[in-house]
Amino acid sequence: MSYLEKAKDIYSQLQQGKLLDAFDQYYHDDVVMTEPKGGTRKGKKDCRDYEEKFLSNVKEFHNLEIRNVGSNENEKSTFVESMMDATLQDGKRYQMEQTAVQQWAGDHIIYERFYYDKAIWPDLK
Repeated sequence: MSYLEKAKDIYSQLQQGKLLDAFDQYYHDDVVMTEPKGGTRKGKKDCRDYEEKFLSNVKEFHNLEIRNVGSNENEKSTFVESMMDATLQDGKRYQMEQTAVQQWAGDHIIYERFYYDKAIWPDLK
């Protein structure tokens, strides 16, 4: 399976509400995740804990639109541009556009960086 196919599979799983399944399948034990809000997390456990925290803050997912997916197979990198539409536990509905860039080590993501407007997205509790 190419890196492009793997990235598409991850986001297909996300659209089906299987975020943690995709995470467990595709993320390396030593993964590092960086984003504008929330800083940098290191290691699969800390990154998974953050994803669980994120999910606990979501009251309802309305849509996850995948706008662009690309890869550089030689450099083992992928990117995904998406828009997430969700209502959080605070009752507010958010539409967040983001781009995620992944670096792969074999079949697993070793580094992922997110780009989005941090002013739009609230701090997670």
